[in-house]
Amino acid sequence: MTNSEDKAAPIRLLPINIGSVRIDNPVILAPMTGVTDLPFRSIVRRYGSGLNVTEMIASQAMIRETRQSLQKSTWDPEEEPISVQLVGCAAEDMAESAKLNQDRGAAIIDINMGCPVRKVVSGDAGSALMRDLKLAASIIEATVKAVSLPVTLKMRMGWDLNSLNAPELARIAEDIGIKMITVHGRTRNQLYKGHADWAFVKKVKDAVSIPVIVNGDICNLDDAVSALSQSHADGIMVGRGAYGKPWLLAQLMKGLQGATEMETPSIDAQYQTIKEHYERMLDYYGITTGVNIARKHIGWYTKGLPASAEFRNKINREEDPVIVKKMLAEFYRPWLSQIAA
Repeated sequence: MTNSEDKAAPIRLLPINIGSVRIDNPVILAPMTGVTDLPFRSIVRRYGSGLNVTEMIASQAMIRETRQSLQKSTWDPEEEPISVQLVGCAAEDMAESAKLNQDRGAAIIDINMGCPVRKVVSGDAGSALMRDLKLAASIIEATVKAVSLPVTLKMRMGWDLNSLNAPELARIAEDIGIKMITVHGRTRNQLYKGHADWAFVKKVKDAVSIPVIVNGDICNLDDAVSALSQSHADGIMVGRGAYGKPWLLAQLMKGLQGATEMETPSIDAQYQTIKEHYERMLDYYGITTGVNIARKHIGWYTKGLPASAEFRNKINREEDPVIVKKMLAEFYRPWLSQIAA
């Protein structure tokens, strides 16, 4: 939580080195399945971000080179250096998948040991690996040995409040060769309930000498300052706070550099961003899938504006992208200083 002491504390992020990769401003876009695809990430990077991480990619799907895995592991050259996140429960699969992404030009491989979703943990992957540190270590070791790239690790505090073993896993990971650790300040069993425990992340920071990134519930500059103050982390990772606000990371970067915090883009600029994002999704996914996936983004962009709930109910039933774009233009018209026909 934010307090007056945190607000007064000057927080300046310093560059970090992830192996051979230098990140000048460690404000990192979190991997979020179904959200941080190429269209969204490219817009975030255009506004400004220190590092983008792809959506989580299943190692076995990557080896089979499924259409979806190849799509998730595609990036815009403007995003480079890019971190590709992999998830799996078999060391051999993770190693082979990491090599494939190295060959495709990834700069960093990130191992997911934090995903709390039932479908993932039921397969002994994601945060389920925090219950089996021997298996977790074997996956980390195989992945690190498979590539010449820096390998990073994302985790939670532990499986539940009775097994807060993130510091132990972090020490194991560093000894094997992990170059950076990100900690979401919740246990797996908490899912996304309550508030992230940023202070706990300091225990991980104290346990290792490699960079540590704090993650969870960072939605504005006050949150970022509090998270850094409490965790002593080397950087922040922003996830759900960026829903409908691809400019948020740029705002945090400026604020944490000590400069005047970047103002929220005008309604005109927000509307132009939505239009661009929508077109990118249609190009990337095709009409049918693009229209469906875009609905949640439109909901996030328009949240808080007058009559937005009614607007979302209507637009979510529309399948013709031409009509959707006309509906967006009409919805935003009252707040725009000028709008193209």
